[in-house]
Amino acid sequence: MCRLFGMTSAPQRTRATFWLLDAPDSLSVQGHRDPDGTGLGYFEEDGEPRVRKEPVAAYADRRFAEEARTVRSATFVAHIRFASTGGLDVRNTHPFEQDGRLFAHNGVVEGLDLLDEHLGDARSLVKGETDSERVFALVTKEIRANGGDVAAGLGRAVRWIAGHLPLYALNLVLATPGGLWALRYPDTHELYVLERAPGGRHGDRHLDHTGTGGRIRVHSGDLSRAPALVVASERMDDNPGWRLMEPGELLHNGPDLGLVRTALLTDPPAHPLTLADLRPDAAASQRAGVR
Repeated sequence: MCRLFGMTSAPQRTRATFWLLDAPDSLSVQGHRDPDGTGLGYFEEDGEPRVRKEPVAAYADRRFAEEARTVRSATFVAHIRFASTGGLDVRNTHPFEQDGRLFAHNGVVEGLDLLDEHLGDARSLVKGETDSERVFALVTKEIRANGGDVAAGLGRAVRWIAGHLPLYALNLVLATPGGLWALRYPDTHELYVLERAPGGRHGDRHLDHTGTGGRIRVHSGDLSRAPALVVASERMDDNPGWRLMEPGELLHNGPDLGLVRTALLTDPPAHPLTLADLRPDAAASQRAGVR
């Protein structure tokens, strides 16, 4: 399945180094599928979003993903893609940017013709072929309709999707220059959150997180002195503070990184999908990397 990672130290800007893939031999795990794309999103000091992303379609693209990238931001989004909808193209690679916000998604949403119809003029926000970018376009449409209120717009969008479209999973991370939102829905895939105190559990350590299978490593010396909120598809170190989000739970960072939690979706999807319902490529994308 796709790997999601979001981190915020807002309002403080911190420096972090990301490796989105390790060396090629670390990816050659028998029975596992290689990633189809990698991406990193962050914000400049003036709030301008920046996205560095590539499909992993050739060795040159893989080298792009293996290189260390050091960036400074208050919020970060990283994503490893296993394609379920859309080809190997930078347009289909996460994270996506709309209205100055960044978005990444893990899961499968079907009924895209109905979603396109519901998007109306907001369909113009979609540049690629993925269900993920369409979901983001609906979120953006609803945020606009709610006067820029991200929580309200995100809530309206995902409630509509849960009530109208065939759905396997809708785990997502959305970032603004000073805010991070995350949703786990339903219970298909895991999504974890860590409220990290300055210096971590020992009080004097930098952040050094590493996902399994050689995917997504993050290092930040600044976080030896600053608090952070981290959301990830898996526990990325031995800190006992990692918590599995509840199905339907929406969270975002409040003032001074206080965590605001909302039980956004309390009912199961109206049209749930199983792996057996998915196309073979989509089903493979949801299994990929699972040990």
